[in-house]
Formats: sequence, structure tokens, C-alpha cells
Amino acid sequence: MKKIKVLIVDDSAIVRKLLTERLSANPNIEVIGSAIDPYAARTIIENNEVDVITLDIELPRMDGLTFLKYLMKYHPLPVIIVSSIVDKDKTTVMEALELGAVDIVPKPGGPFSIEEVIEILTEKILNIKKINYSKLKTFSEKLLNKVDNKDTKKYLTRIETTDKIIAVGASTGGTQALETLFKGFDIDFPPTLAVIHMPENFTYTFAKRLNDICAISIKEAENGEKILHGTVYIAPGGYHMMIKTVGKDKYIKIANGPKVFNQRPAVDVLFNSIAENIGKNAVGVLLTGMGRDGAVGLLNIKNNGGYTVAQDEKTSIVFGMPKEAIELGAAQEILPLPKISGQLKLFLNKARN
Repeated sequence: MKKIKVLIVDDSAIVRKLLTERLSANPNIEVIGSAIDPYAARTIIENNEVDVITLDIELPRMDGLTFLKYLMKYHPLPVIIVSSIVDKDKTTVMEALELGAVDIVPKPGGPFSIEEVIEILTEKILNIKKINYSKLKTFSEKLLNKVDNKDTKKYLTRIETTDKIIAVGASTGGTQALETLFKGFDIDFPPTLAVIHMPENFTYTFAKRLNDICAISIKEAENGEKILHGTVYIAPGGYHMMIKTVGKDKYIKIANGPKVFNQRPAVDVLFNSIAENIGKNAVGVLLTGMGRDGAVGLLNIKNNGGYTVAQDEKTSIVFGMPKEAIELGAAQEILPLPKISGQLKLFLNKARN
């Protein structure tokens, strides 16, 4: 029997090594290569004979579902999705199958042991020869005629993952509010982007002071920097802050632009960017402040599947921005300031399990 040639696409070096070793132990399977992202995978596919691909969904530079779409269009091959997401979000399964994946397998970990996953994956790979390539191509072409008309740019915004992004907005009374909030953040909290209505040249000093008194790392945001876990990014005074996604990686975007509600930075600009680019994985927190900046943005985060919190009236210095959001129905939780960080911990722990 001719060996089945397998390409592994996963951004985890441990997973690539594990799958390579375990699958190669089967005499009928040959792992011809592994790739950290779709661009590396494309090079391997162009230069090698590949029978089947195992594909993760959360990948750098381009997410797995977008890669699957283009693969099925230009070089259809049997693809088995191997991802931890599929056990948590059934939408992912439907997205992957719609785009032409032939099967879905959970990653090792949690309720699925390494032995179980390898056994299931090996069986599915060995049965891959039963797939009719011409039918696969016809099937994928029919589906692509439908999905090409959809926005397939940001699949990860529609899939709930464990990689959350927190966005925080504040104005009057916000210096004390942000200090209270961030003192409750653990050092391994998700990346957090924060806007406070503060003049230019003050935000650097403010971020530095918070960094000195909080466990989590806090800094003034810089244009183009990759956002990291355990870090809070304060929008620089005089500039709007947004987020840019490239695959599973996220970057800060700092821009000038017109004022919003007479503010730059504006909370709504950040919140709307987070809602569009992060979707179900966004967490929005709107704190004390005068006016209505952030209310519509918080609603957009909620409407895109994110989790939203507003500070209550009793603990707000000025109950303007949170009040506007609450009246719009944008806040899923209305909490006193000292309890918000604790509630976020509960939410994040639940999302990880």
C-alpha cells in the first residue's frame, strides 16, 4: 500500500511535533512536512505531493478557514480540521464543512486524550483514499459560488475562542476608575485596550504610573505593535486607537482623524473597531464619564456576540457614558466598580473551560 502523504498545519510547535511523531508511527502514513501558518503550508503544497492536510483554525497571518476557502478554490485537497475550537463552538463545524473540510477532529487536551485523538485522526487519514477528488472539486466549486458573495475576511470574529480581547472606555473620573479596575487584573489577563479622555502628552505618564502600581503590564500604545497577553495598552492622547487583525495576530493601529463626540481618542472608535475585528471574542467595559461616547460602540460589541459590562451609577463619578449605554440595552452586566475585575475573571475562566 502506498503511504498516505500528510501535511500538518498548526502554529503550536508541540502539536506539530506530537502529530508528526504519532502519525508517522503508522506504517501507512508519511508526514511529509509541517507548517506554522497557511503561507508556509502553501510553499510545501506547491513543492510536494500531498494527499491530506490536517488544519488548525487559529493560525498566524491567515486563519484556517480563510485558507481552507482558497485551498478549495485553487488546489482542492482533503482537509481534516484539528482544532480545540470545534468542541466549544458548533458554528465552526458548520463553517468548516461548508467550505469543504472532509472531517473534524478535536485537539488533544481537556476531555480528549492524546491516544483518543491520534486513534481517531489516524483512522480518518487511512480512509481518505476513499474520497473522490473530482467530486470534492465539484462540491467545493458549488459551495464557493455561494460563499464568495459573503464576507469571508474575518472568520475568527464569528467563532468563539479562548483568545479574548478586552476594551475599556472612561472619561470623567476615569483615572481613579482605571486604577481600581487594573489593580484587579491578573498578570495573565488577555490583551486590554483602553481609551480615556486625556490630553496629548499626559497618557504616557498616566500609563507609566499605572504600570508601577499594578501587577499587569501597562503602557502607552504604539502604532503597529503586536498586542500581547498580560498587557494593557492606553490610547495616546490626541489620537484614536483601533485594532488590526492578521490571522490570529492582533496589532495596534493609531490614527488621527476627526473627533468623535468632540473627543480624540474616542471610546466609540475603539469599541467599533473591536466589535468588527474581534466579534464574539470581545469584552467591552464602559466606565464613568460625561457624555455618551462609547455607548453605541458597546452596543456594537454586544450585537457582534461580545460580552459587555457597564459601571453602575452609585460608583460612577459621572453617570453619563454608562447610563447612555444601559439605556441602549448595550450592557449585559451593570456592576459597581470594585466588582468588575472579579466578574471579568469569572467570565474568562468560564470561557477557558
